Amino acid sequence: MKIYTRTGDQGSTSLFGGQRVSKADLRLEAYGTLDELNCFVGWLVSLLPTPSTGEETWDIERGELADIQDQLFRIGSHLAMATDQEDPQAVNWRAKLPSLDAQFVGRLEKAMDRMDAELLPLKNFVLPGGAAAASAAHVCRAVARRAERHVIRLFEETELDSHSHREIARQLNRLNDYFFVLARHFNRRVKAQEPVWKP
Repeated sequence: MKIYTRTGDQGSTSLFGGQRVSKADLRLEAYGTLDELNCFVGWLVSLLPTPSTGEETWDIERGELADIQDQLFRIGSHLAMATDQEDPQAVNWRAKLPSLDAQFVGRLEKAMDRMDAELLPLKNFVLPGGAAAASAAHVCRAVARRAERHVIRLFEETELDSHSHREIARQLNRLNDYFFVLARHFNRRVKAQEPVWKP
């Protein structure tokens, strides 16, 4: 199977179900940013110690990040779905989408509580930096926040309003918080200095 199809050479692409839209469509901006975030999460995982380096393995964090990558694909598939107005068969296609994991936010909150219990209280704004993995987690945080903004704009400007769309916004909002706590956790774990802003 060839990767290139030439069908997008004129600036359009297909939504899930076959409806063609401009590559400048708000949905493309939204799920394209989720794809970017997923790439950064993969990069972050590559920075974690592995058994081959003789260092402590970070299996809990690896598992959480794998869970996040899976959920980002699920969210992206829902954002790439044509509306009923655009495609009369959308309801049939929607039934084939992977479900949004309703327990995802709860798992993120539990993970944050676990990490936060070992962190010093915040007294200043934290600057991105410290250990390489912490810096990468801050990049993930910023891209997740941008993805959230695109998704909110998509919902507002297209008047999309359903339970799944509200759940997507909630999951992305919590994901931003997770990456912030994760960055602090990484710095604490490797005893790296956490940069703070002192105006």
